Amino acid sequence: MAIRIYIDQGHNPVNPNAGAEGNGYREQDLVYTIGTLLYERLEADSDFEARLSRPTPTTQIGVSNATSLRVRVEQANAWGADLFLSLHTNASSNSTATGVEGLVFRLGSTAADIADDLVKGVVRATGLRNRGVKARPGIYVLKRTTMPAVLMELGFITNPRDAALMANSPNLFADGLYNGLRAYYGV
Repeated sequence: MAIRIYIDQGHNPVNPNAGAEGNGYREQDLVYTIGTLLYERLEADSDFEARLSRPTPTTQIGVSNATSLRVRVEQANAWGADLFLSLHTNASSNSTATGVEGLVFRLGSTAADIADDLVKGVVRATGLRNRGVKARPGIYVLKRTTMPAVLMELGFITNPRDAALMANSPNLFADGLYNGLRAYYGV
């Protein structure tokens, strides 16, 4: 049976729940593209089955921040996903902040092990700094799923180099995530 990956391209195209902006880019656009490329890789691999939270660039989920998050979680739970993977870009007032990190509900969990392989995969593919895996139990999508959930901060949209890499080389991020999933699941 195929491993089911629910890919949540974080945020909506417009408010409510639009993402961060930096260096002329919008988070929701960058992660839409990366998520779609990852989806294509997973769907071409018989070991995986994937679903997207935003199948089109204009897909709007929910009418508020709360409903946007709830709908994503409900879709993954109803489908019976094996992993909820939420894609985001990080932001900082320090434009030199850089790197990739994975956020999970609890360290020492299955999700943390998956996040570690995902972070390593993206770091290998992009050359960005490994910021590790961190527990963030207050994040709705990490605590409300019935399956392991990982929120990936793929790079800093506020760092010119990270942002340009995400915008101009989204394939590197999709490859890194795909390779991280293959490494974790041993396929």
